[in-house]
Amino acid sequence: QVQVVESGGGSVQAGGSLTLSCAASENSYKTNCISWFRQVPGKEREWVGAIYTGRGTTYYPDSVKARFTASQDEVKKTQYLQMNSLRPEDTAMYYCAAGEWASCRPHARENEFHFWGHGIQVTVSS
Repeated sequence: QVQVVESGGGSVQAGGSLTLSCAASENSYKTNCISWFRQVPGKEREWVGAIYTGRGTTYYPDSVKARFTASQDEVKKTQYLQMNSLRPEDTAMYYCAAGEWASCRPHARENEFHFWGHGIQVTVSS
């Protein structure tokens, strides 16, 4: 079973930055799309970005475009989500999910991803 481990996150004031890291225990066709979702209580999980590990191609929704940047370290086999200009409405539990290349597209659905991290809290105070 593939394991996905997130790290980073925490608390920051509005306008600040945080970086999330994500590492999958297996690097194969099953995990070459790394996506991030976020969820606040009472709301559906929201897709906030993805990176296709094969080429480093990235995808973002309009809500975070120009503020969030996905990247990867191919040696460490770790993907990152750099979050800048954070806003209180970015406060959520953030999840990293690993899936196949076909899931690397805007607004991919969470049920396309079979491997998930446990989530990490990001809190942005005003």
